[in-house]
Amino acid sequence: MQRISSRQVYANPWMTVREDAVRRDDGSEGIYGVVDKPTAAIVIPRDGDRLHLVEQFRYPIGKRRWEFPMGTAPDRAEVDPAELAARELAEETGLIAGHMEFLGDLDLAPGTSSQREHVYLATDLREGPISREHSEQDMRARWFRIAEFEDMVRRSELVDAQTLAAYLLMLLRART
Repeated sequence: MQRISSRQVYANPWMTVREDAVRRDDGSEGIYGVVDKPTAAIVIPRDGDRLHLVEQFRYPIGKRRWEFPMGTAPDRAEVDPAELAARELAEETGLIAGHMEFLGDLDLAPGTSSQREHVYLATDLREGPISREHSEQDMRARWFRIAEFEDMVRRSELVDAQTLAAYLLMLLRART
């Protein structure tokens, strides 16, 4: 597929939206709307049989959701993923990891977005200060036992796709 032209149709500090005119291999033309967001990190804070989650209001769905700490750098900046993961963990939970292990990558919504997320397992945790962004002022955080986490998934109380995919990467790592 070949891009013929591209135009930015919207931008804010977290993302841009562009519309690309494309030519397919068969010669037909079409358009793609693409949400461009910077690299993101998701962190699984684990202490033995416990996982630390955050809960916040997610405006697009109008509901609060439990999820692992995650995010991007301000102003669409590209930051080293390991540094970003450590920063998001400390910012959202106050936890500081003595050990961060890279687990894998996720393409968040490859049909509509260019964003890639890097998943880290944070262990050897100690508490530090929480320094949430203003937009995260309603965030809550707490520890869950793994059995409780899995029960929440079964009951469709924990439905964040990124959190579920990151959890799968953690389970696969444990098998190796």
